[in-house]
Amino acid sequence: MPGHTENEVVIDAPLDLVWEVTNDLDHWPQLFSEYASVEVMEREGNRTVFRLTMYPDENGRVWSWVSERVADRAALTVTARRVETGPFQYMNIRWEYEQTPRGVRMRWTQDFAMKPDAPVDDEWMTGNINRNSPIQMDLIRNKIEQRARLGGTSKDSAAPVTAV
Repeated sequence: MPGHTENEVVIDAPLDLVWEVTNDLDHWPQLFSEYASVEVMEREGNRTVFRLTMYPDENGRVWSWVSERVADRAALTVTARRVETGPFQYMNIRWEYEQTPRGVRMRWTQDFAMKPDAPVDDEWMTGNINRNSPIQMDLIRNKIEQRARLGGTSKDSAAPVTAV
């Protein structure tokens, strides 16, 4: 059965700052703890094709893949899909942003299926994503809230996000 995950976090920071920082792909290695590098391969309007490379896993294996991401600022959504699927039959991700009285709710929805010969199945990957997404979301929230407290604006988004 295909995998489906939904995770969210509320970030106490201005919407423009949250949007700009989380969509600044060039600085994702400073925003996420799991990405060693990002290589932007193509940019056309709101569409970006890029390669993400993770840090080596516990077995020393480095995972890397190409994704396509389309940002819709007016709708406060981003859709992404893996172009190089690796062990996935498919992987589709949707990011949604919503202004709330407590801050900006950022929600990640992932729909995927693993290939039959993948080293893990859909159930394992669902659990892995549901364990890891909250960790990454907490890191992102803390970094953006720190920037907001220090007076950072969306114009500062080109600056790397410092570790907390």
